Amino acid sequence: MLKGQKGITLIALVITIIILLILAGVTISLTLGENGLFKTAEGAAKNYVNEANKEKNLVNDLDQYVRNYAE
Repeated sequence: MLKGQKGITLIALVITIIILLILAGVTISLTLGENGLFKTAEGAAKNYVNEANKEKNLVNDLDQYVRNYAE
C-alpha cells in the first residue's frame, strides 16, 4: 500500500448507500403511505369544498332572510 493514500473506503460507501436507502424508504412511506401527505391533502380538499358549500348556503339563506325582512 502507498503511504499517505487517502480516499473513501468501500465500507464507508456501502454504509452511506444503506443510510440513503433507509431515508428514501421513510420519505416514500410518509408521502404515499396510508396516512401520507397525498391522502391528507385529498381529505383536506374535500373538507374545504364541503365547508365552502355550507358557507355559500348560509350566505344565500341570510340574503333571502334580509330580502324578506326588507319587504
